[in-house]
Amino acid sequence: TPEVLMNVFHRAWRALRGKSAAENTTGQQQDKTTETGSRANPERAVQYLYDRMQVDANLRAAIVEIRHADKLDGRVKRIHKRMARDSIKGGLQLRWTGDKNTRVINAWNSFVKQLKLRNRQKLLSDARGAVMEGNLALQWVINSRLQVVDAVRMPAETIVPLVDENGRFQDVRKAYRQIDPINWTELCTFPLWQLTVLRLDPDNHDDYGCFGRPYLDASRGVWQKLVMTEEDLVIRRRTRAPQKLAHSLKGADEKAVDKYRQRVESEVGEITTDFYANDLTVTAVAGDANLDQIADVDHLLDTFFSGAPAPKGLFGYVGDMARDILEDLKKDYFEEIDGLQDVLAQAYEQGFRLQLLLMGMNPDAYDFEIQFAERQTSTPNQRADLALKHQAMGLPETLVHEAAGLDTNRVEALRKEEKRNRDPYPEDDYEGDDDQPPTPGQQRISVTPGNAPKGESATSVSNGR
Repeated sequence: TPEVLMNVFHRAWRALRGKSAAENTTGQQQDKTTETGSRANPERAVQYLYDRMQVDANLRAAIVEIRHADKLDGRVKRIHKRMARDSIKGGLQLRWTGDKNTRVINAWNSFVKQLKLRNRQKLLSDARGAVMEGNLALQWVINSRLQVVDAVRMPAETIVPLVDENGRFQDVRKAYRQIDPINWTELCTFPLWQLTVLRLDPDNHDDYGCFGRPYLDASRGVWQKLVMTEEDLVIRRRTRAPQKLAHSLKGADEKAVDKYRQRVESEVGEITTDFYANDLTVTAVAGDANLDQIADVDHLLDTFFSGAPAPKGLFGYVGDMARDILEDLKKDYFEEIDGLQDVLAQAYEQGFRLQLLLMGMNPDAYDFEIQFAERQTSTPNQRADLALKHQAMGLPETLVHEAAGLDTNRVEALRKEEKRNRDPYPEDDYEGDDDQPPTPGQQRISVTPGNAPKGESATSVSNGR
């Protein structure tokens, strides 16, 4: 039952973290610094009192503003979409750092199927939400047979961690609560095992009350200035760019000037090229000659993309950036993607460990980890080249498959199926010049340094006998 399950997790949490603040008797005067290993600062104490009543207003304001920018500005949308797309390349894989276990592998395959983690749209939605909100809150849905059947992404700005002033959970059976941001009423509470919250760049990782920050949180002010300046630039062009005419009627009184003005303005839409008058002078006034000076817009644009994970050249702005500098910035972008992949994979790993506990298996007894298949957004040719180099060095096949971005469990399953379906009496269709055909699986692999662009090594594969 859910009550029994919560008690099991409560006892496990107490064994790992010690007694919770809810179990301390009122007569005991204990040093909370010794208990929790952290000390609350004055700002955190005020934030703790504020969070007990409602959600973090600063976090909610940042998330709402970034969502608004994502809908209006294609640059913001492209940053979020590209980060999410690159982080989920290859999908999730179960990787072993020790001996494999068939029961754990079968549990992982069932877990992936139940949660639809092979669906690219599901992973893309979770990754994009984590980048925009700075947090990934997954609620694990369990059926009557104690199976994790779904992972629902919750809006992070409505989740309130129930922690004390030191940032520790008061009661793991009520670790989080969801607040209606409209009328500030409590919708429900979640035990620690039911809601997994992963954070991007929190102010203090050891403080469970500190949520993460959206990736473009620090760029919100620059984005507002950039949009305002671009709008002002358009208004300036529309008002100052057209050529104007100055009409001078020498010696005319006010009535004559008004009559002439009405006659000229009534011809709006027609091209007026000639003016006839007794003593009239029409002088052309040129438009603004400095409309090409947009250094302020370029400055704001560079400042905005300095807070982005990659240079602006990767998001459609092609400038005069040197190629070697672009390569260095791309490596930094790959590091950001790797960090995002680690956060996302950790969330799904928590759900899988919960599934193993529900099956009566201790996840700490098995050496495995959940990771995304492709790291550093390498191209297929680059991954194949790295895998061939590993094979040339004589590394185990498992490492070769991982370098190639392949699922080792699926490769082994396909090999077993191929072995079962192999014809025991194959026909000899070899028509080569040699007497014997080449043995399958035997290749000569050589690594040639300096034989590829940019000083990288190149691989050469040839079939042997």
